[in-house]
Amino acid sequence: MKPDPHAHDVAPLQARALRVQRGGRDVVQAVSLDLRPGEWVAIVGPNGAGKSSLLAALAGLLPAAGGDVRLQGRPLADWPARERARRLAWLSQQGEAEGDIAVADVVRLGRLPHQGLFGGATAADEAAVQAAMAETECEALAQRRLQELSGGERQRVLLARALAVQAPVLLLDEPTSHLDAPHQRALVRSLVARARAGAAVAAVLHEITLALAADRLLVMQAGRLRAEGPADDPAVRQVLAEVFDHAFSIEHLSTAHGARWVAVPVLGEGA
Repeated sequence: MKPDPHAHDVAPLQARALRVQRGGRDVVQAVSLDLRPGEWVAIVGPNGAGKSSLLAALAGLLPAAGGDVRLQGRPLADWPARERARRLAWLSQQGEAEGDIAVADVVRLGRLPHQGLFGGATAADEAAVQAAMAETECEALAQRRLQELSGGERQRVLLARALAVQAPVLLLDEPTSHLDAPHQRALVRSLVARARAGAAVAAVLHEITLALAADRLLVMQAGRLRAEGPADDPAVRQVLAEVFDHAFSIEHLSTAHGARWVAVPVLGEGA
C-alpha cells in the first residue's frame, strides 16, 4: 500500500459525522473529532453516553452506520489489518487475553504487527517489550501466568501489551480500571510521555480528576459530543458538571506540584 502523500497534513485519526448503532439504535450520533499528535485526550461522560462505542469505532472494531473514520488520511477500512495494527494500538475495557500464558508472552503479542505471523522477534522487538513492562511496573510478573494475576496486575500487563506496539495512535478504554492510586498516577505519566513523544492518545476515563489533567476533554452525553477543549475552558467545565447532574464541583487548587483542576463530590448536607 502506497503512503498517502497528504498524511502529514492531517491528524493521525479523524472522525467525521460518525454514527454508530447498537441494537438498532444510535449510540454515537454525528460525532466529528481529530486526535492530534503530541496530545492526550480524555473522553468522559455518564454511563450510556457512548464513550466506549465511540472508541471502538475509532479503532475499527465497530462499523460506522454513517460518517467515516480516517487513519493518516485514509479510510480506516482501506488499511490491511496488520498495517492498521502497527499504527493504532487498542486496549479494551474488558482486556482481551485469557488462559495459561506467561505475562512476558502476553506483552510480546503487542509486537506481532511488526513481525507478521511467521516473522521472528528482533532485538528491537524485545527492547520494546522490556520498555513497556518497565513503564507499567510489571517486570516482576514476567514469568507469572495471566490467570494467576489480580485485576490490577492484569490491567498493567494488558496496558504494557498496548504500549509495546509503539503505535502513533493509542486508544485506551478505561485503562485505570482496577488500578490503585500509585499505578493510576503512573498510567497518566505514561500517557503524557507517549503524547509528548509525538503519539496521539485518547482514553475513556471515569476518574474525572484524572481526566481534568488531559490536554483536551471530549465530553459526551447520549451519544453526542457536548463539549470539547481543555479543562481551563469554563464552558467545558460547565458542560462537564451538567452532564453528571452536578454530582461534583470542579475546583482549582494550587499544590506543591502546580495548579490543578479537581472534581469534588457534592454529597449533600451532613455527608
